[in-house]
Amino acid sequence: MTAHKMQPDNARLDRVIAEARRNQSAREKDYRDQALKIYPWFCGRCAREFTQANVQLLEVHHRDHNHDHNPADGSNWELLCTYCHENEHRRFLDAAGRSGQESEAPAATYKAFAGLDGLLKKRDEK
Repeated sequence: MTAHKMQPDNARLDRVIAEARRNQSAREKDYRDQALKIYPWFCGRCAREFTQANVQLLEVHHRDHNHDHNPADGSNWELLCTYCHENEHRRFLDAAGRSGQESEAPAATYKAFAGLDGLLKKRDEK
């Protein structure tokens, strides 16, 4: 008797992912459009100027790092170029003591040399 493995419904997964991306894009578009209307098109860090031709490289940074905090007056936003925005998030992670790569796994408890002192004492007694 062979067990039938459940195959993932790829079409359903594709629909869910597409919908999540659309929702994220819509949320970003709302506050991004507002920020582009409020602020001049300059990077807040390196002062690079942007035009209609390269404005896609200008990103909205949330000062408190909370992407759900989007006041209409834009007080939580600043426009940063892609490079400065990435640098700002890297600095935030570094300050928090995380590299952004590791997961929240428990610390290792294995002690490779546990009991070694007893073995050395036995050897010395012989």
